[in-house]
Amino acid sequence: MSGKVYLIDVTNRDGVQTSRILLPKLSKTMLNIYLDEMGIYQSEIGFPTLKHEVNYINANVELAKEGAIKRTHLEGWCRAVPEDVTLSFKNCPGLKHLNISMSTSEIMLQGKFMGKKSWKDILKTVSDSIRLAKELGAETVGVNAEDASRTELDKLIEFALTGKEAGADRFRYCDTLGADDPITIYERIKALSFATKFPVEMHCHNDLGMAEAVSVAGAQGAIEAGVDAYINTTINGYGERAGNCDLVSTILALKFSHGLKDKVPLDEHVDLEKSWRIAKYASYAFNLPIPISQVGVGANAFAHESGIHADGALKDRRNYELYDPEDVGRGEPELLETGRIITTGEYGGIKGFRHVYSKLGIEFHDDNEARRILELAQYANLHTQKPLTDDELRLIAKYPEIVRGILTVNP
Repeated sequence: MSGKVYLIDVTNRDGVQTSRILLPKLSKTMLNIYLDEMGIYQSEIGFPTLKHEVNYINANVELAKEGAIKRTHLEGWCRAVPEDVTLSFKNCPGLKHLNISMSTSEIMLQGKFMGKKSWKDILKTVSDSIRLAKELGAETVGVNAEDASRTELDKLIEFALTGKEAGADRFRYCDTLGADDPITIYERIKALSFATKFPVEMHCHNDLGMAEAVSVAGAQGAIEAGVDAYINTTINGYGERAGNCDLVSTILALKFSHGLKDKVPLDEHVDLEKSWRIAKYASYAFNLPIPISQVGVGANAFAHESGIHADGALKDRRNYELYDPEDVGRGEPELLETGRIITTGEYGGIKGFRHVYSKLGIEFHDDNEARRILELAQYANLHTQKPLTDDELRLIAKYPEIVRGILTVNP
């Protein structure tokens, strides 16, 4: 058995499609930076075909060139049609990673395309799109089968082999409706991987509450077939309808599940201790509270009240805790200012602004330099509609021109 599991976080593409929420471009950028610090292999950063995403994507590509994002691949998403691929690289010529998507189930071919596309048409447009993406500079291309879980296995194999022959680097198996179960997907992915010898991505939704279980089961099938597996995640499980496969839960499952930790090796770059930080920031940025029982990062994840449990945990926490708070970056006290507080933002002035930055260890040469950064901070506060975090303020001061691009939208 060979192969390894890599994580591709899709918060900035699929997570932001959560109905009735918004995520500012500056916040999306911070998530990319935090994902990189966490050692996540790839971030699906958005839609290079959408005009309002273009400046943000180009700015993040520039941040990667400047070394602010060191390891994480920044990947765009578009439909598997040549027009979208062409537009993606016209808008974002520095983009090096792309996932392209096409529906494959019969119900979608009939329901979405109304019978106007044959299976042969689907395979041709996917093949043409992959070849074009590589010609236009893509270093890696993932080919996505939307609604793969409701697509016949022989068709999925043909679809994946077509993508492989055209030069794609991975096949994404989309459980678009969250309809799969762990046993079925394990068997399907294992058979598909044996037949194609092609790396597989698991993209699972949580409509039945099994997104993480289904994802790791599918990954195990791929590993046992001798190919690398990739699991798509979102921070705090955000996503359409009931959400997507949760990032922290997936890492914990691969590290601590008795049946997985020795069989399904996880990318060694992943730093679980960054979990608390990224989960808190995402909750703040999305303006969505972390559920009290959220795995690893919920308020009750390490709370004990029942007499038997409390007694057992006090004697030896292994009695009732599978892993430690410190494993996910928790355990340290968090201080809250209760006296005088000076903040800066949309209506901040130069003296308060310089005081705030001084507390962060950042000094400006003079008021003129400070005013240039202050102006950006004012726009950033207007952009996010919430107080700027310390890390956001640091980013603004270190990369002012790149941040200016992130904050710029051209209707």
